[in-house]
Amino acid sequence: MKPRIVIPNVAPEAYQALMNLEKYISTTSLTPVHKELIKIRASQINGCAFCINMHTADARKHGISEQRIYLISAWREADFYTEEEKAILALTEQVTLIGNHVSDEVYENAAKLFDEKYLAEILLAIITINSWNRLAITTGMRAS
Repeated sequence: MKPRIVIPNVAPEAYQALMNLEKYISTTSLTPVHKELIKIRASQINGCAFCINMHTADARKHGISEQRIYLISAWREADFYTEEEKAILALTEQVTLIGNHVSDEVYENAAKLFDEKYLAEILLAIITINSWNRLAITTGMRAS
């Protein structure tokens, strides 16, 4: 692949705004496991090898087992995720595939399990990783 634009060099203020959103996510009450499940699942859907590589390594550092990491893309058929994690994964899928909209069922299930602040943090984490995925894929960042 030919080199592509390097956003931090060309639009540093915009890149910093995205970094500030990422910094905010790091200060939320989201558990490290919840953050990594969101980041991995959205990155899988978007096909972002750079982010999948980064966040599966981070997941291991946070104690997520290899088995749970391998099965994230098939979480509905695996008995290794809590009710809360399943709600987060379902919401992550629907927000990432936003063209299909977020169903009332998925949203209401998450709203039933999490208070408004935590739900807002989940949504912002999903939105943030989707932004990073789009930036990484479009600018040609590769897993290495």
